[in-house]
Amino acid sequence: MSNVIIVGNGPAGISAGLYTTRAGIDTTIIGKGYGALEKASKIENYYGFGEPVSGKTLVKNGLKNIKRLGAQVIMDEVMSFSYSSKKIVQTKNNEFMADSIILATGSSRAKPGIKNLTAFEGRGVSYCAACDGFFHRGKDVAVLGTGGYALHEALELIELARSVTLLTNGKEVTASIPDSIKINTKKIRSLMGQEALQSVVFEDGSNLILSGLFVAVGVAGSADLAVKLGVTTDKRLVLTDEKMATNIPGVFAAGDCTGGLLQISKAVYEGAKAGTGAIEYIRSLPIRRTA
Repeated sequence: MSNVIIVGNGPAGISAGLYTTRAGIDTTIIGKGYGALEKASKIENYYGFGEPVSGKTLVKNGLKNIKRLGAQVIMDEVMSFSYSSKKIVQTKNNEFMADSIILATGSSRAKPGIKNLTAFEGRGVSYCAACDGFFHRGKDVAVLGTGGYALHEALELIELARSVTLLTNGKEVTASIPDSIKINTKKIRSLMGQEALQSVVFEDGSNLILSGLFVAVGVAGSADLAVKLGVTTDKRLVLTDEKMATNIPGVFAAGDCTGGLLQISKAVYEGAKAGTGAIEYIRSLPIRRTA
């Protein structure tokens, strides 16, 4: 049976799932937490509520509704994607196959406040180990982050690089890091280099010579995941057409990750378009016949 996997359990993801599930398509929603809505204590600019509603309540109601309609909801963290005969979604704890994917995990609303980080993007600073790790084979690299996503990126790099260092920027490590990966907990002052990144300078004046720095702070947002699929992005936004389709057939995006108005109403609208787009795509696929 053809299926769709929706990455993200917020308004955009749930909205997309309402359409795909009701269309009879096997729908799996993978998400974790409340995203940007976690800190929204009172929402009163969204249709259908007589009184202000909290972001957590909105997410819980959405999940309750989508489960009632028959969608599978999995609480897990998506780490990466790969391909075989289908698209493969790799999570922290499992692996899933999909005919179509909808990216709806929102966007990173803040970057690490490190001097020159943006200046070296594409010149040593990367957001995708699977995409850019090859360019640093046999060299010294680092991953900026503390959790499961940072560990996943570091493990991708350990097969290629001479050494991999996890830079926590003064924060506590929350993942179990193997001995093959070095850990540096110093606070970062800035990045340095000429044409490309050459070193990380710490607050205590020491530095670390590097060929590449891979940013993996927190969990992977839609833009982080998009580049792993080969989806076109621009300034950390996922580019889509009017049907919320990306440049990769069967891959759609909706919500904050596409830019524009960062509001629930916009996320729900784009989720509906992405859901209907996924329905059209899946119904256009050749019917797989079994013996």
